[in-house]
Amino acid sequence: MPPSLTSLTDDARIAIDNLADRASSLVHPTVRLGVTGLSRAGKTVFISSLVHNLLNGGRLPLFEPVRSGRVSRIRLEPQPDDAIPRFQYEDHIQSLIRERTWPDSTRAISELRITLDYQSASGWSRLFSPGRLSIDIVDYPGEWLLDLPLLAQDYRTFSANTVALARTGIRAELAKEWLALAGSLDVDGPADELTARRLGEAFAAYLLACKSDERSLSTLPPGRFLMPGDLQGSPALTFAPLPHLPDQPAPKGSLRAMMERRYEAYKTIVVKPFFREHFARLDRQIVLIDALQAINRGREAVQDLERALGDVLACFRPGSNSLLSSLLGRRIDRVLVAATKADHLHHESHDRLERITARLVDRAIQRIGMAGAGIEVMAIASVRATREATVSEGGHQLPVIVGTPMAGEKIGGEVFDGKRKTAVFPGDLPRDPEVLFRSLESPDSEMPDINFVRFRPPALEETSGGLKLSVPHIRLDRAMQFLLGDRLA
Repeated sequence: MPPSLTSLTDDARIAIDNLADRASSLVHPTVRLGVTGLSRAGKTVFISSLVHNLLNGGRLPLFEPVRSGRVSRIRLEPQPDDAIPRFQYEDHIQSLIRERTWPDSTRAISELRITLDYQSASGWSRLFSPGRLSIDIVDYPGEWLLDLPLLAQDYRTFSANTVALARTGIRAELAKEWLALAGSLDVDGPADELTARRLGEAFAAYLLACKSDERSLSTLPPGRFLMPGDLQGSPALTFAPLPHLPDQPAPKGSLRAMMERRYEAYKTIVVKPFFREHFARLDRQIVLIDALQAINRGREAVQDLERALGDVLACFRPGSNSLLSSLLGRRIDRVLVAATKADHLHHESHDRLERITARLVDRAIQRIGMAGAGIEVMAIASVRATREATVSEGGHQLPVIVGTPMAGEKIGGEVFDGKRKTAVFPGDLPRDPEVLFRSLESPDSEMPDINFVRFRPPALEETSGGLKLSVPHIRLDRAMQFLLGDRLA
């Protein structure tokens, strides 16, 4: 985040926090891993599976410290930040394993510490005491991350950008009520609370409609309008962008002045504390995206995902962490963008999903004019809910995936009850990602036809002692190696 987005007071507080983190890390080495995602990408599932596989000896062949046997002990420990809710790992893994239901989405920030004792890969280092690394996993909603660019925007810029976007494509219909109300008001007339509330509610309804499963749009700041929590009904969440704002300063006591003041209050009360107290202290970051859902929803959902990725990546400062930068202006030195739900495709399409995601990231990086150093892209499934098979059809072998569709899912007119397994041909992604992106530019082009079905978590086998086996996954170990492997060398 560029220094201009924070005040000198913010910078001083961030430096003090980083000094404290650094001093603590000298005694107890720690890496702070941020986990976020866009629109139901599976943050809670990712963290639960990562921790469960570490604690229960999961299959992690690409995570070198575990594969080589250098890790001797893994355990959960009390988190260092007492003011942050604990990530309720035990509840979430119970949902996944015992109840076979997906845990609830992230609604607020939470934290979990897992500590690994290990032997260094270096013979020289092994002469000294065994190593110990604590991983502080910081789970936060992607909507909060998309708020950070607001720090660089005044109310006029925020309004212009939001209104312009709301008048495009499928958003125009969803924004009709809010834009009609906003357009009917005298922005320089006297402010009143009832009008402000009507505006805020109409704007929030527009954002919620954009986020719905039917639309799956991603660029939806301000994020707290979607998850207000204890700020519900507060002035900081009772505002909206306004169209056609005059150039001159807002008259005192006007509706425009009220909206400007509340927008600035939102940044002060919501956005700056998140940036200062949490985001600015991260060392590594994974951003989970549901690219398959966007592709399934169509052209505008993919374009909006690309736009959101640009906004997200602009928040990061990938680069090497020197001692001085860690003390004064900590940098996130590794960022992983992971396309989730790879288990919804046959393995032949996994590389294609990864290439499409890489191209999305490249296009987003080019649009915001930043370098891509330190950014990795993968296609993963934090929990593998399907297995692969083949079926014969017309004399040909057709690759399919087999799983238990969630109750209420429809396939070919058939409604499933959440108990019966079925085989699904998921469709194919294009070999060349440019085929997809050329179709984005042409309204007459067809998008890839993906048969997207929501599956229940898998039923796990038990050992003779009654212990359920670790959660199956796809490339979770590869993600762990990129994010953490060098810190356990």
